[in-house]
Amino acid sequence: MTASALPDRQPTLRVVAMPGDVNVLGSVFGGWIMAQVDIAASIPAIRHAQGRVATRAVNSFEFREPLFVGDVVSFYADVVKVGKTSITVDVDVYAERLRERAYQSIKVTQAQLTFVALDERGQPRSILG
Repeated sequence: MTASALPDRQPTLRVVAMPGDVNVLGSVFGGWIMAQVDIAASIPAIRHAQGRVATRAVNSFEFREPLFVGDVVSFYADVVKVGKTSITVDVDVYAERLRERAYQSIKVTQAQLTFVALDERGQPRSILG
C-alpha cells in the first residue's frame, strides 16, 4: 500500500464503506465501487449536459488497492472530453484508512466513463448548443 495525498479540492462524492458492502474475504465488492464511480461520474456529466444523462460506456476501470469496512472513500470526477451528445469523465478514487490513530490516504481506483445526454423521450440530444 502506497500512501498518497488527497487532491487539494472537494470530492464529487464521499461515502464510508459499510459491512453490507463487503465480500466473503472482507474487502469491498468491486461492483459496489463501480456503482459509486458511476454515481460520482454522473454528477459532472449532468451538470455539463444541463440535464439527464445515461452511462454509455465504461472505457477503463483499474482496481489498484482493496477497500475495507470503515474506509472513507472519496471520488474525484472531472469532465475530460465533450462530443456532440457525449461527455467523458475521469474518476480517481481514494480511501482514507485509520492506521495507528491517524488517517492514511491511498489511491484505490481510477476509471473513465462516457455518458450520453438524453432528451425528455430518452433519446440522445446535442449538448453543444
